[in-house]
Amino acid sequence: MDILELRKRIRTIPNFPKEGIMFKDITPLLQDPYARRYALLEVEEHFKDKKIDVVASAESRGFIFGAILAHEFYCSFVPFRKPGKLPYKTIRHNFITEYSQDAFEIHQDAIKPGDNVLIVDDLLATGGTAEAAAKLVEELGGKVAGFSFMIELSFLEGRKKIKGYDIFSLIDYKAEK
Repeated sequence: MDILELRKRIRTIPNFPKEGIMFKDITPLLQDPYARRYALLEVEEHFKDKKIDVVASAESRGFIFGAILAHEFYCSFVPFRKPGKLPYKTIRHNFITEYSQDAFEIHQDAIKPGDNVLIVDDLLATGGTAEAAAKLVEELGGKVAGFSFMIELSFLEGRKKIKGYDIFSLIDYKAEK
């Protein structure tokens, strides 16, 4: 298995969720246990020397990879959820994506001061989601140990919003296809 083989397991869906968006569907990658394992091992290898206390993931596809990585790093898992989905006291950060405005919430006690937090999501596009996640982690006193993405749409320049952090992405789409 290699990155080219992984890339073959990403399906592009034109005009979803709205006209002009070329949605990158990770479902075929998730269905292939060898591809999924290879992808996760690559992330683990990249972050193996960082002491990860918490893996925090964005709703909802990020949960898939984040929960597995939290298990592998033997650490806490924390979800970033859409407003109104968490039952306890929360903090919120609003953000803009490539096609909408949104917000994330996190429980106020989810991250302890000084925790090293790996933020995991399936895709880096414009960087709004990642930036919001980092702000929530830091507002609670955590330190962002890095970001992990299965896919990066580098032509959207999302890295600019999270520069200065350790950013790891497996598959890079340099132009819209």
